[in-house]
Amino acid sequence: MSLDRHTLLCLHSAMEGLRLGLCKFSGPSRTALIYAKHAGDPFMVVDPQGLLRGHEPRLREYYLDTDEWCQGLPHPEQVAFFDQTKAKRLGLAGLVSLGGRTRNVAYQMWFTEHHADLCAPGPTRRWLELAMLQLSHNMSTEDVLSLDTAANMLQGMAPHAMHDFIVDERARVLGPDTRLRVSNILDAVIQISKTPEEGAWARGKLAFVEPSRLSKLHFLARFPKAERPRLDNCKHVRKMLQTVERSPLTLITDGEHVTGIAGAGPLPEASLCAQFNGRHGMLLLDGLPVCSFSDGAFQSTNRLPRLVFLEEALLEWHMEQDQRDRLYQAVSRIVASAGEQRYGCALILDPYMPPLPLSGHCLEHPLPLDSDEHMALAARLSKVDGALHIGGVRCHLQGFACLMDGAGFSGEDRARGARYNSALRFTHANPEILVVVVSSDRPVSVIQRGVDLSKPPVWPAVPSTLRSPPSLSEWLEG
Repeated sequence: MSLDRHTLLCLHSAMEGLRLGLCKFSGPSRTALIYAKHAGDPFMVVDPQGLLRGHEPRLREYYLDTDEWCQGLPHPEQVAFFDQTKAKRLGLAGLVSLGGRTRNVAYQMWFTEHHADLCAPGPTRRWLELAMLQLSHNMSTEDVLSLDTAANMLQGMAPHAMHDFIVDERARVLGPDTRLRVSNILDAVIQISKTPEEGAWARGKLAFVEPSRLSKLHFLARFPKAERPRLDNCKHVRKMLQTVERSPLTLITDGEHVTGIAGAGPLPEASLCAQFNGRHGMLLLDGLPVCSFSDGAFQSTNRLPRLVFLEEALLEWHMEQDQRDRLYQAVSRIVASAGEQRYGCALILDPYMPPLPLSGHCLEHPLPLDSDEHMALAARLSKVDGALHIGGVRCHLQGFACLMDGAGFSGEDRARGARYNSALRFTHANPEILVVVVSSDRPVSVIQRGVDLSKPPVWPAVPSTLRSPPSLSEWLEG
């Protein structure tokens, strides 16, 4: 089915705007769309990078074998001009989805990656909803020159998507009549995070509490109304954050002014809290992470090390489940310590009994990684040049500052450093060994058999212009 050029341009501008925005917000991302422009039209699949491949059985069942896709949606003629689409999700493993029906497009279902370190899928879903509404608007206009503007606008929708998610979640708890201006809060968080004080970046907790619920807080100190710092005076608020730096105390604001300092304890329902940790921080709603922020921008990452590939690789080792869990937790804590303190290190996970003899500082007696004291020592030893040597079966630290030797081979990556390439060589020579490499700028690599298991896949390049997409039936047969 050949589509007219205007429809192709509408699809391309909306998909590229969404994809490029999500790449900045969540890291490398793909997008896909299943849609029908008019009621009764066949479903079309726009999937230039193969995001939906592997989900064919569920898509066939959902769209072709049953009418599950339209359950709960209004009839096309009942969609009023100002209606918000009735959103539906399609639960596919590893994907975030949202779809529905608008006045100008009978059906849309948008998809993107569900990244392993995603704080919450809510903001991403709100972004998909914005893409759905933008495509509907594009389809209704013949002004082709406005499509680039629409794509650029959709690309920069991270604050708007988070705003919509936070407003919806707070309204679900408090109702729509709230006084906190979420857009002002998001702007203040970014401005404060970019404001140094005597050369130091912001640290401490700043909570945004609904004014009607301030009485539920245990204030240690309250400021007179005439002397409360305004939230939009970011320099003043940054100075006030010094009072709660590196402490369990929280600086409290009602969304317009800083009202005082509260002690440790839970915040009232529907409260937002910005946790500043120097050059980065986290934004939480009711104690649950919404997003992180750094370098003046919001990101979807929870800033935890991505060790899902390590967890999968450990399943191949012949060991008891509790041993596997203990080893995974030990590695996670050492990697998290390195990431927070921004230093590089490497960990050799050795499944052999007895462990391999390696060049480095050996311990007279292996150190069991079964206590906070031992874990703290292992994290400090990881700062020394060389790698930690951990006996995987017993989860004992065998040595530190160990050298990773190996002959050169074709799989090396000259774009990476000596620690990374040494790990590639070492695991190529010792196929059963796992090596976890932490770079000082936080990326974590899990290496086995000379291959970086955590390296992102190479996807097909997005074409500069879309060809006519196939129908769902044709796509399923392809």
